[in-house]
Amino acid sequence: MTASDPKTDLHFYLQSARDALLWKLDGLSEYDVRRPLTPTGTNLLGLVKHVASVELGYLGDTFGRPSGEPLPWVEEGAEPNADMWVTADESREFIVELYRRAWAHADATIDALPLDTVGKVPWWPSGRDEVTLHHAVVRVIADTHRHAGHADIVRELVDGSVGMNKDNDSMPSDDPAWWEDHRGRLERAAREADRDA
Repeated sequence: MTASDPKTDLHFYLQSARDALLWKLDGLSEYDVRRPLTPTGTNLLGLVKHVASVELGYLGDTFGRPSGEPLPWVEEGAEPNADMWVTADESREFIVELYRRAWAHADATIDALPLDTVGKVPWWPSGRDEVTLHHAVVRVIADTHRHAGHADIVRELVDGSVGMNKDNDSMPSDDPAWWEDHRGRLERAAREADRDA
């Protein structure tokens, strides 16, 4: 077995989630990247805005490395959930570039500090606000992958596009008839299980 470097491993999984999330925006209109597709308003560009804010907080401010990026949507007194949607005045380019700057800032923190460095999460309760860099990176990876999964489902609802990335859709078939048959089989199984309950 080849030895691995923990920071390299963590960065690989963080970057793969970042790339997957941004790929979900490709080829969509301004309306489609912003429109809410769940009862709670989940939308593609809002997910990107949220994870950019998360990276800047957990992998910047927490370790005394503020980015200087203004994030009025997460400041005290901001509208609840303001980091999960994008106003008409906030362009797609602005949000995507903010996210890319957040990557660079977070990556610089990861590169500069040992994984056992202790930071304080400013929005956590005093006395329970300390985390190691390792913990913070794992938390950000988990959050980003979670939201990349949300984005995968939202994108499928928009135009049927699915997959991990443009070079690997990870799907067993690209035949719509196969999927129609598959979905029908699942529906039948669900109805049968419900009858048996």
